[in-house]
Amino acid sequence: MILIIDDDIGIRTSLNLLMKQAGLDAFAVPEQNSAIKWLREHTPDIILMDMNFTVSTSGEEGLELLRKVKILHPEVPVILITGWGTISLAVEGVKLGASDFITKPWNNNQIIESVKTNLKIAEINSTDKPDTNCNLRKRYDLTNIIGNSTEIKEVLISAMRIAPTNATVLVTGESGTGKELIAEAIHNNSKRKNKPFIKVNLGGLSASLFESEMFGHKRGAFTDAHTDRTGRFAMADGGTIFLDEIGELDLQSQVKLLRVLQEQTFEVLGSSVQKKVDVRVICATNRNLPLMVQKGEFREDLYYRINLINLNLPSLRERSNDIPLLVNHFAYKLCKEHELPDINIDKNAYSYLKKLPFRGNIRELKNLVERTILMSSNSDIDSDNFIANQQYEIVNTNIEGGLTTIDNIEKEMIIKTLNIYKNNISGAARSLGLSRGALYRRLDKYNISYEK
Repeated sequence: MILIIDDDIGIRTSLNLLMKQAGLDAFAVPEQNSAIKWLREHTPDIILMDMNFTVSTSGEEGLELLRKVKILHPEVPVILITGWGTISLAVEGVKLGASDFITKPWNNNQIIESVKTNLKIAEINSTDKPDTNCNLRKRYDLTNIIGNSTEIKEVLISAMRIAPTNATVLVTGESGTGKELIAEAIHNNSKRKNKPFIKVNLGGLSASLFESEMFGHKRGAFTDAHTDRTGRFAMADGGTIFLDEIGELDLQSQVKLLRVLQEQTFEVLGSSVQKKVDVRVICATNRNLPLMVQKGEFREDLYYRINLINLNLPSLRERSNDIPLLVNHFAYKLCKEHELPDINIDKNAYSYLKKLPFRGNIRELKNLVERTILMSSNSDIDSDNFIANQQYEIVNTNIEGGLTTIDNIEKEMIIKTLNIYKNNISGAARSLGLSRGALYRRLDKYNISYEK
């Protein structure tokens, strides 16, 4: 049963009819007291509620009602209905426990999709989890995900539970932890798996090109627009769009992205025609978005829009038991690709690798394995081979001898790598297991000169 709470009889009637057309039972009440009375006697599957119940548009009545609802039924999803100009109220509501918010005037398909997605998530949360890594791999397509550790298994369980839904997902974690692979695994195990999976690196996208790249443009829309261009959202229609490094997006572009996510429509640059799009959005970042919100560097409303489901990937240091599996995987792929003889890796090499900090995580490990194999003169690999191909030294972090900070380790590693590559940013970034953008940010952070 869906409970609808709104003081406007027209909206109540419209929502009631819309839910019934979608095959969902609904019951509507006009104000707070009626809602509380009904909720004391019934438990709905989901609640749709307005934020304002008087001529005032402060939203305080809605927030107060939400607090009471969450006391009576803390597990029931609540979708807030608000005007575009009062999204800030909805953000406050999300902080109090609301699951989603819809802006007026709403798109019927969008509101039905939100209801069904939240119902599905609530249903999934009440079911048992697959208890072993083996069961996960039998049930789902996890071809490119390597690891048996508890840390990665917990992420995969959560990812696969929400994969069949259309919920927006935010994947967080350090650079090189495999955020793109998790996003792709979610897509491959969703109902959209036979539709496009479109990847966009927002870190490499300038503000001036954002609209053209994401929404497309018409010929003649600007000076260099010699032909029509299809934007990434249109390319992803029916499938999934993966927005990597979303923390690098400038504030102006954030507003434009929020409107697309909110309304599922956009305008091609140079056209005034609204285009509808059906996409699932998965975002990723290695930045601290809550801190960026506090500093005014990232919009709070966009943060809550993309953060319906959050998956935080562990660093390689936190799942070091997976290192032997990863090493063997990378070694096998490299040897097959280059038609090399099989490689034998000594056990002491695994022990050595487990002690390394791997600030570049899996990407750094992959580069080290490949470099070591390619530079070795025989097929037997031990810890000495890896040591010879290391481009930084393990810094003594014994507390009795004085603790060296992670930042110092990272700074020394970057300086040494830049020296080896003679300040070639692309080569240094690849060796460190970082993107060019991530390396540039660290160079600025540590005030490292990188001019040739």
